[in-house]
Amino acid sequence: MFSHITVGTNDLDQAAAFYDAILIPLGLCRRVVTPDGGPASACWVNPNRPLPRFYVYCPYDLKEAEAGNGSMVAFSAPHADAVDEAYAAGLSNGGVDTGSPGPRPHYGDGYYGAYLRDPDGNKVHIVHRGDLHLPG
Repeated sequence: MFSHITVGTNDLDQAAAFYDAILIPLGLCRRVVTPDGGPASACWVNPNRPLPRFYVYCPYDLKEAEAGNGSMVAFSAPHADAVDEAYAAGLSNGGVDTGSPGPRPHYGDGYYGAYLRDPDGNKVHIVHRGDLHLPG
């Protein structure tokens, strides 16, 4: 459904370290971004599929990046332990807790997730959907 999702940052190095910390335990890897004249960015992808991609960019208009009110990016985890690992790694890399890991049965049977904000204030959800069998 999605080609890519992008969030803004004011410090690409800090944001890249944060997203490396939370996305590598989920099986994603950082890919090289070919400069195209736009702003500096970092990108992560499932190594077995070219899309969708997740990008962190410095804003094109050179203004300060701001987190969207009501916006959130949710990343799928292969198991609950990966949620715990990614959440802890995110906190160790500048993230802020907005909901510790745990079952959330009101979202569905086997739903296990955690919430945090990245160093720029973007809301991030890490979730294992035990109620669904998602392809890797």
